[in-house]
Amino acid sequence: MKIKDIRASLHGFSIEIPLLHGKVKGYGREEQTHFVFCEVETDEGIVGYGLTGHFLAQSVIVALEKHVLPVVRDMDPRDIELIHKTIWAKLNPRAMTGTISMALSCLDIALWDIQGKKEGRSIAALLGNARKEVPAYITFGFPQYDRDQLAEAAKLHVGNGFKALKSVVAVDKKGWREDAIRTRLIREAIGPDIDLMIDANYLFSPVEAKMLCREIENLNLTWFEEPLQQNDARALADLRQSTKIPLAAGQMEGHRWRLRELVHNHAVDILQPNVTYCGGYTEARKAAHLAQTYNMPIANGGGWPIFNMHLMAGMMNGWFVEWHLGMVAVGETLFTDAPKPVGGMLTIPERPGLGLTLDRDAWRDTRVAV
Repeated sequence: MKIKDIRASLHGFSIEIPLLHGKVKGYGREEQTHFVFCEVETDEGIVGYGLTGHFLAQSVIVALEKHVLPVVRDMDPRDIELIHKTIWAKLNPRAMTGTISMALSCLDIALWDIQGKKEGRSIAALLGNARKEVPAYITFGFPQYDRDQLAEAAKLHVGNGFKALKSVVAVDKKGWREDAIRTRLIREAIGPDIDLMIDANYLFSPVEAKMLCREIENLNLTWFEEPLQQNDARALADLRQSTKIPLAAGQMEGHRWRLRELVHNHAVDILQPNVTYCGGYTEARKAAHLAQTYNMPIANGGGWPIFNMHLMAGMMNGWFVEWHLGMVAVGETLFTDAPKPVGGMLTIPERPGLGLTLDRDAWRDTRVAV
C-alpha cells in the first residue's frame, strides 16, 4: 500500500449558541472561522481524513500539497515513524512548529485513519484500547452570555446529562474580577458535584491569574486551563506553586519538545496534547507516554473531540474529551455519523479508523475558495 495523493481544502463555519439568537461568527472565538480538511489517498483506494484548525490555514494547504506530498508520495502509510522521520529530516530539521506542525497533524490523522480502515480497527484500538468510552466536558461559557444567561446555560447542559463544564475567562472588559463573579455564578447554578473548569486561552498575565486564583480557590475547580500568556513554563510553575487549583496546558503546542517543557518545569498538573495541532496521534502518543512517566493524566483541550476521543480512549492515562460546541457543530455537519455523548460519556465507534463517514454535500457547501 502506498500514498498516492494528498488533497487539502479550506472550509468556513459559523455556529448557533444556546440561548442566543442568530449565528455567532466563527466556531469558537471570532477569528476561528476557517479550518483545513485533508484527504490522503492510497493506491488501493483507501482514503483517510485529517483536520486542523484556523491558524495560517491557507499556508497549511500549500504545505500539504506542495511540500509534504512530494516527500511522502509512494511511502507506505503504515510506516508512520519512518514518515515522521523523513518529514522532520527534509522539511523541519530544527523542530519548528506552526504551519509545519499543523500540516503534519492533518497528514498523521489521515494516516491512522487509513491504517484503521485497512485493519478493521478503530484508531483508539490501534493506540492501545485502554477504554471503550471517555468522559466529556462541555465548553459552554461563551463571553457573549450575560451573567443570567451564563447561569441558565450551565443548568441547561447539566440537565442534558453533562457532569463537567468549562467556561471562558480573560476576555471580559471588566477583567479578572468579572471572571470571578461569573465563575462563582456557575458553581452556584450547578452545585458542588459537577466538575467545573475555566480557560483563559493564554491571555492572563501572571499577576492577573494569581489574583483570580486567590479569589476562586474555594470553588473546587477541576482545572484552570492555559492561564498565562505564551504558556510560559517558568511562570506557570510559579503559579502552580501558589494555588491549589490544578493547572492544564499544551493544546496548541506543536510537538513533543514543547510539551516536554511544561512537564520538565513542573508547570502543569494535566498535560493537553491535541492531535489536530501537535503532529497527530503519533506525536500525541509520545506526549501521553511522557506524561505517564510522571504519573500525569492527559486531557483534551483545544476542541475537535471526534478526533481527540481516540487518543483519550486509547491511552491508559487519557481523561476528559472537550465537547466544544463550535467544533462539535463542524463535526456533525461534515460527517453523517459523528458520535454524541450520553450521560456525559462518549462511546468510541466500533467502525474502523476514525469511524466517520464524510458528507460530501456538506464538504462542498462549507468549502471556501483559496
